[in-house]
Parts: sequence; C-alpha cells; structure tokens
Amino acid sequence: MQSGTDNDVERLTELIRDASSSLPDDVERALNEALLREEDGSSAAVVLRTILDNCALARRQGTPLCQDTGTLTFFVDTDLRRRITPEVLKSAVARATERGCLRKNCIDSVDGRSYDDNCAEGAPVVHYVERGEPTVTLVMKGGGSENMSRQYSLPDASLGAGRDLKGVRRCILDAVQKTQGYGCAPGILGVCIGGDRATGFEVAKEQLLRPLDEQPADGDAALAKLERTILEEANTLGIGPMGLGGRTTLLGVKIASRPRVPASFFVTVAYMCWACRRRECRFQ
Repeated sequence: MQSGTDNDVERLTELIRDASSSLPDDVERALNEALLREEDGSSAAVVLRTILDNCALARRQGTPLCQDTGTLTFFVDTDLRRRITPEVLKSAVARATERGCLRKNCIDSVDGRSYDDNCAEGAPVVHYVERGEPTVTLVMKGGGSENMSRQYSLPDASLGAGRDLKGVRRCILDAVQKTQGYGCAPGILGVCIGGDRATGFEVAKEQLLRPLDEQPADGDAALAKLERTILEEANTLGIGPMGLGGRTTLLGVKIASRPRVPASFFVTVAYMCWACRRRECRFQ
C-alpha cells in the first residue's frame, strides 16, 4: 500500500477540525441528561447550559469548542501503517493548525520554544493498533484533564486499599475527590487495572475511545459492576460541574484490566474533561 496522498491528508485535516469543534453524540447526550438532573437556576445547571450553548456555537461555526486544543493522539489500524504514516499525520496537523482548527499548542520541554505547526518528535502521538477495520481515531486531550490523571500502587496504606477490587474502587474515588473541579468537571474516567506503569496509562487512555454506553470487553460482569458503582458514588460527592457543586461530577467510567507481575499492582486513572473530543474516520 502506498503512502498517503494529499486527499488522505485533507481527510485527516477534516477529522481534526470535526473533533475540535463537535462533541460525540453520546457525550453531548450525557451532558443534556445531566442538565435535567440539576436544579433549575443552580450553579450546576448554569455551567452545564453554558457548556451546551458553547458546543452548539462551536459546531455551527466549525471552531474549537475549547481554547486548549490538547494533545492529539491518533489510533491507526495496523493495516493502514504504510499509508497513514506519522509524516502524513503531521502534514494534517500542520494544515489544521494553519487553518485555525488548532491553537499553537506544542512547546519544547528543554528550551521553551514553540513548534508553531504543532509538529515535533512525538507530536502528534501515534499508536498503531489492531482495530479490525481501516480506521483512524483521534482523541484530543486538554492539559487540564491530563494534569488530573493519576497512578496508584497497591496496597496503599494511606487509602486502606488492598490488592482487590475494593482497593481499586478506593483508588478511583480518591482520584475523583482530589481532582475536584480542576479537570473541568463533569469528567470521564478511563481506568486500567494492572499492567506496568507505561501500559497502564496507554490502556487507560484508550478506554476514552469507548462510547459512554458501551460495556467492558468480553462482557466482564465484575468490571461492568465496578463502572456503575464508581459512577454512582462519584456523583454523590457533591463536586459537580466545574467543582461548583451539583449532582454530576462524572459522565462515565470505563475500566479495563491487564495482566501484571506478582510484585506490582497498579491502578491507572486517565481523567478526561467534559470536552471528550474523539472522532473516527474510515479509509477504503
């Protein structure tokens, strides 16, 4: 298969624009449902209504719905490896930046200079994964939500958390409690139980690709129950939208597990703000 064409670059540029300016249907539906749960005139209701108004305006104008256009992470099906190369993706990112779909959002960590086209070694982030169909999926994750991501090592005496699902639950709820409104609540959690430190974060972030109504892989009843429990308990904490109080602290919780070595038991939480910008495009 040949490397990507200019038409491929243009399709990926449109993918970036669409992801930047329009929330997935399931996320916007969850925000609308959250608004119905809040008391009319409350701070929570005002915040949620403002978010939804902002989303409608961004979609109508085709402009970014959040000033932080975030870290761009592409999940590319392995069958597209030779066609949708990192160079092709960088071309699309540069084109999207030039068109105003992305702000200048990439800084050299050593000397502080700006990569004005948002392209550098490791930027954007690219993962080649077996998805079973020729698709490219983009997730845009803002810095505020990334700062709220956490990793725990069990057992954790400070939380009274042992090496079991009860301990996992304590870790996840602790992450929500510590985040408060700093991560632009209401948020979405991607969680990985197990793995090593690096794969824990990768798998946790990958859970953010899942629609909010999707069940865990292989119909894992224990993980499905844990997802429901965390969502229900988090929404009784009173943190609410932007940390101003209310009944909606989380919109969803998505959990996966990975094997671990006996010496390690990590719980990794990838926090996503309400602006859960993910979009997929299919190539023939």
